[in-house]
Amino acid sequence: MAQVPQRFFDALAVRTWCGLSLRALGHAREEIDAINVYPVADGDTGTNLYLTVESAVAAVEAVFAAYEVDGELRDGSAAPRDGAGGPSLADAVGAMAHGALIGARGNSGTILAQLLRGMAQVLSVRSDTDHTGGQGLQRALRHAAASARQAVAHPVEGTVLTVASAAADAADAAGGDCAEVARAAYEGARAALAATPGQLAALERAGVVDAGGHGLVTVLAALVETFTGRAPGPVAAPHARVERAVEGQCSAEEGDGNGPAFEVIYLLEAEDAAVARLRQRLDALGDSLVVVGGDGLWNVHVHVDDAGAAVEAGVEAGRPYRIRITHFGHGDAHTTKAERPPRERAQRAVVAVVPGEGLAALYTEAGATTLLARPGEPPASGELVQAVRRAHAREVVLLPNDAELRHTAAAAAEQARTEGIRVALIPTRSAVQGIAALAVHESERRFDEDVVAMTSAAGATRHAEVTVAERQSWTTAGICQAGDVLGLIDGDVAVIGADVSQVAATVLDRMLSAGGELVTLVLGDEAPESVADHLEARVREAYLAVDTVVYRGGRQGALLLVGVE
Repeated sequence: MAQVPQRFFDALAVRTWCGLSLRALGHAREEIDAINVYPVADGDTGTNLYLTVESAVAAVEAVFAAYEVDGELRDGSAAPRDGAGGPSLADAVGAMAHGALIGARGNSGTILAQLLRGMAQVLSVRSDTDHTGGQGLQRALRHAAASARQAVAHPVEGTVLTVASAAADAADAAGGDCAEVARAAYEGARAALAATPGQLAALERAGVVDAGGHGLVTVLAALVETFTGRAPGPVAAPHARVERAVEGQCSAEEGDGNGPAFEVIYLLEAEDAAVARLRQRLDALGDSLVVVGGDGLWNVHVHVDDAGAAVEAGVEAGRPYRIRITHFGHGDAHTTKAERPPRERAQRAVVAVVPGEGLAALYTEAGATTLLARPGEPPASGELVQAVRRAHAREVVLLPNDAELRHTAAAAAEQARTEGIRVALIPTRSAVQGIAALAVHESERRFDEDVVAMTSAAGATRHAEVTVAERQSWTTAGICQAGDVLGLIDGDVAVIGADVSQVAATVLDRMLSAGGELVTLVLGDEAPESVADHLEARVREAYLAVDTVVYRGGRQGALLLVGVE
């Protein structure tokens, strides 16, 4: 189905481009993963690019969601640009760049985030028309390619950097509107991609083109479709299409075990001067160093043998967070297919999103495949799909354990089904409901019967949490102030107080007033040590027929999670 073309590069064009890029990368992800040879043959470039763009899409959609059709913001203030009813170009490209920055994954994803940031720096300049034409797009592509090169400590030709430069050169040579410039950039990038095996020995030996460059060509194809209404045709350059069997050969050629052992990625809040020193420090520690961002927020990517030293360097420079460390271990990037026979799929598995390390250990011990969701960092649908794949089963029961993950989990389940995996989504709204579902899970039962039993157990478990208010706000229990202790029952604020133990006891009494046989308490790291003892004693004294079980949840966000069955 043809896409309605955009004449200019405005906010709507940004939104369209991001959506088309995500769709295109979704289709090309496995192919790009399969040709991932350089710098490490870890088979995840396509997935990393998809997750990076998915974060950009979410940020752009959030900006558009802030506007009503009548041209007013949700808070009642007037929309910019004469009440046009939508965000400005600067708003949209700024959101795109920021979303990509905070969601960037892997070497290629980090570079793509800088390419988008470079474009945003040009396109965010305010104008009376609030859109740009072909010349503006040319300048944006040129600045994107230059800024990406500056972000890489040691640029290598035959990579996505080469493809980006070729796209900018071709765009500069083109004339006309956005459609003509985009088409020229795409064709220039595609030609450069076809030439990458002659520039990198690793690619030539494997008989493939650069995976990151392939991803960028895919994104530029989506840009062409944005302005013409139609995709320009097959993205893959000659020799780019390889079977999965090549992946083992690539790993054997490049993954000799002599490279750095870890990939370290984190977001960093730091000043420019501190980041300059950080670059020097990390460059001495390892390779594949890419530092992107600005204005106090950076995304740091490096391959090192000493992951702790890389994180410590970030601590010295500022405040690192969302730290991700991946081990390039045996059975992964440095193992050939001959050494790694295909593992037989299990019949059934449970995949669960959990909010803390303690719960992750508990779920894993019970046989589930877990995805850790740290406070303020909900997983994207691509991450959920990866977790489903990692479970390596024909049938999967998915436990999101968060009401706000319902749509994300549904999207992930739908994508997994297209890959031939039978997925059942149980709408668990809390980790304690997931615990209840997992307790009755029996893989020997028929799939439908198992799902019904797990759904019933989750639905019969009331859930609550005790947390601390971050700001003043209206709640269903009245106005709370920053620092107040809140007790939420089934998602709604029911109690506001000053003492954690008192609020927790009140929440528990209200839940048990409707009956119950088992109380599950999950304590976060920041909860007072006495809370569990106090609540257990209260249950023993006031509710004689009720049992209590206590778990340590780790850094789970909430001070306390409560489940009553």
